[in-house]
Amino acid sequence: MQQQISVITLGIADLARSRRFYAEGFGWKPVFENPEIIFYQMNGLMLGTWLASALEADSRRRHAAGPGAFSLAHNVTSREAVQPTLDRLVSFGGTELLAADAPPHGGFRGYVADPDGHAWEIAWNPAWPISPEGYVTFGT
Repeated sequence: MQQQISVITLGIADLARSRRFYAEGFGWKPVFENPEIIFYQMNGLMLGTWLASALEADSRRRHAAGPGAFSLAHNVTSREAVQPTLDRLVSFGGTELLAADAPPHGGFRGYVADPDGHAWEIAWNPAWPISPEGYVTFGT
């Protein structure tokens, strides 16, 4: 089986509030949206933000849409870009979970939650280069 992820879908409570965080905060452009869901084309996969009630109905799981024991990550190209990115996301509805710092394993990172509580690590890792297309490669 091919090693890849096609779509990550986050259950959200309010589409407009979520759109503000992702489209204005990150600056991402939706490629599709309707009254229930918005898709953002990422580098190699799609990110969907879907009303939690619709996601739960589609998957036939109750409480399937709450934030869980995971975090998503957005890598930036420099150490200096981490805290300003966190600050920008907070200004568009996010909640800072951890101010930027240098963890014991290296690099520089901080955490922000989207308006629905999904955790995002904003990170700079000197061992993970980012291509001009936005692809991150492990340890090259």
